[in-house]
Amino acid sequence: MSEKENVSEEIEEMSDETVEEQTVEVSEVDELKEQLNEMEDKFLRASAEIANITNRNRNERETLQKYRSQDLAKKLLTSIDNLERALQAEATEEESINLKKGVEMVLESLRHALKEEGIEEISTTDAAFDPNLHQAVQTVPASEEHPADTIVDVLQKGYKLHDRVLRASMVVVAQ
Repeated sequence: MSEKENVSEEIEEMSDETVEEQTVEVSEVDELKEQLNEMEDKFLRASAEIANITNRNRNERETLQKYRSQDLAKKLLTSIDNLERALQAEATEEESINLKKGVEMVLESLRHALKEEGIEEISTTDAAFDPNLHQAVQTVPASEEHPADTIVDVLQKGYKLHDRVLRASMVVVAQ
């Protein structure tokens, strides 16, 4: 073999090796790009999950703050009912009149405190029966004065905290 042929073969072998090396390098670059894309996707998903958790926690805190007085209010409602019943009693003597005034003042301060917390009485005046707000405990025949599905009488007042019903009104409904 001539020296030229040897040199040609060596050049071909070197070019083949170079092509192989370049192919290996290109495949490594593609592999690294794929890994980078996967990591970027994982990062974006983790960021979105953190944002969702933050929003969910904020919403839960706001809900807890909004309805924080719910349990206390439910416990106080029976006391308010009892004070209202006490005020319905007839007072004739001066001592009983003074006692009744004191009960009125206590009742008014309780109502004021509940109102400040966002607790309000469910309106039943000239209202149509709403099963979400009222509990029908008795029905009476409908008349001209009281059309069907209207509240005739309130046996026990209902209360709600913002948009949440604490206790439904117990009512008599015309049917």
